[in-house]
Amino acid sequence: MRAAVIVFPGSNCDRDLAVAFRNAGLDVTMVWHKDTDLPSGIDMVGIPGGFSFGDYLRCGAIAANSPICQSVKAHADRGGYVFGVCNGFQVLTETKLLPGALMRNAGLKFVCKNTPLKVETTSSVFTSAYAQGQEIMIPIAHHDGNYSADADTVKLLQDEDRIAFTYGQNPNGSTADIAGILSENRRVLGMMPHPERAAEEAHGGTDGARLFAHLTEALAGA
Repeated sequence: MRAAVIVFPGSNCDRDLAVAFRNAGLDVTMVWHKDTDLPSGIDMVGIPGGFSFGDYLRCGAIAANSPICQSVKAHADRGGYVFGVCNGFQVLTETKLLPGALMRNAGLKFVCKNTPLKVETTSSVFTSAYAQGQEIMIPIAHHDGNYSADADTVKLLQDEDRIAFTYGQNPNGSTADIAGILSENRRVLGMMPHPERAAEEAHGGTDGARLFAHLTEALAGA
């Protein structure tokens, strides 16, 4: 199984995400934002955290208009899998692959700490390794992680079981405590917390490792 990790100017979690994918058994290719095409045979596209293009305009807005993002959107439209973490989540909302927007934290400060997450659904390749309602501890590090959506969008996400994770202790003011959401076909996940930073013993926690470890098996059977 093959994965691509997109690299933008200002990405700083691209190698972390690549290592987590490789440890899960995926063959990983790093793809520069000015490339126009994804490598052939890609199963999963990872959009990493960081500060793409310095977070100018809106976080993720410039990155969403990079040449490679047209190929990412086409990959998703064909039913391919896409995983966006932190800044990657922001890029996914800016490309309209996911609804809503990521706004400035309610406290107007950068937050960086481990935070408890509740697994809201196991019905996706990203979450099926966990138990429904399970609490996991995953690091966060963001200034604009306040997930915002209107009431109709939130109700749709709830009714379609597309909320992947919620915060046990809301650190940023996110609507309905939302920490991660799925696309309509459940093959695109955007989340603000960083599971790739909780994937090895040296990280001080391994609750994110199960997400990655299950991906290869789940993708092979998808």
